[in-house]
Amino acid sequence: MIELHGRSALVTGGSRGIGRACCLALARAGAKVAVNYRVETPSANLLVEEIEAAGGEAFALSADVSQRTDAEMLVDETVARFGGIDILVNNAGIWKGAPVEEISDGEWAEMLAINLTGSFHCVRAAVPPMKEARSGRIVSISSTAGQRGEANHAHYAATKGAVIALTKSLAVELAPFGILVNAVAPGWTVTDMTREDLLGPRREGILKTIPLGRAATPEDVAGAVLFLCSDLASFITGQVVNVNGGSVL
Repeated sequence: MIELHGRSALVTGGSRGIGRACCLALARAGAKVAVNYRVETPSANLLVEEIEAAGGEAFALSADVSQRTDAEMLVDETVARFGGIDILVNNAGIWKGAPVEEISDGEWAEMLAINLTGSFHCVRAAVPPMKEARSGRIVSISSTAGQRGEANHAHYAATKGAVIALTKSLAVELAPFGILVNAVAPGWTVTDMTREDLLGPRREGILKTIPLGRAATPEDVAGAVLFLCSDLASFITGQVVNVNGGSVL
């Protein structure tokens, strides 16, 4: 059984989808959880109530991780309330599509700001207290798109590929301080962002690309995140764990 009692975690984009599943998984293993969200206040509060009802400890905090001051506030508040930060899960992200010639400067900048710069802001803020503790786990959510590309989603794929490069660089840089850095790369996962595709006309075509014949649940992805945050993964760093049902082999 994975045991995380006494450890504190910050999950960005934690109010729904993969982030919500990560919060629940970490809390059930005993971690204290800071649930970051941007606009989903009711969902975040309900999640905190669910964790507390099960005997866990959590709080919700609104912040836009694309803004450096917001990301620093998130980490500072986590440290203040929990006495430190042992785990950072970079999950906050957006997914939008368009042919490359139709992607505006604003859409490109928005994708980079949230999916990539947001992760950088949170890492930069979390590393000093982790270095002081001489331990820590950083897990960033990438995507199959960051490995094989995704037509009509070039800006999204570019950010997710960059998250993998960031992960590998940080793994080498932070290893001397006992900080392990990994990524989880989901394939098609049933969330609010993908529900229209997975329940609409594209469904059959999408499922044909997945050897296991189904899309992932958020809990499938959270299981990999939980493993990487646990002592079972104490000799794993700089890796990308694929949770895609075999669609990228």
